[in-house]
Amino acid sequence: METSKSNEQLQYDPNHLLESLIQKLNLKNDAALSRALEVAPPLISKIRHRRLPVGASLLIRMHEVSDLSIKDLRELMGDRRNKFRISDKQFKPKAAQAHA
Repeated sequence: METSKSNEQLQYDPNHLLESLIQKLNLKNDAALSRALEVAPPLISKIRHRRLPVGASLLIRMHEVSDLSIKDLRELMGDRRNKFRISDKQFKPKAAQAHA
């Protein structure tokens, strides 16, 4: 399990996503990208330095601006999971959780 985690970390590369967007949108730098995405420049910096993950709302904004699919954007940053796993308990009615 430890090996698979380190492999995922090696594959995950938000810089590739950011650089691909800069190139596709014909921008000069991160500041221009932050303006295009309508986010604060420190957000791009934090993502680039892996202090902050690419959130769902930013991924949607990237899709709107670039016309790339969410799947393509996720692949550009190395996120190749087919599905996001959510606990079964989140879908059970509260009464069922109390008896479980």
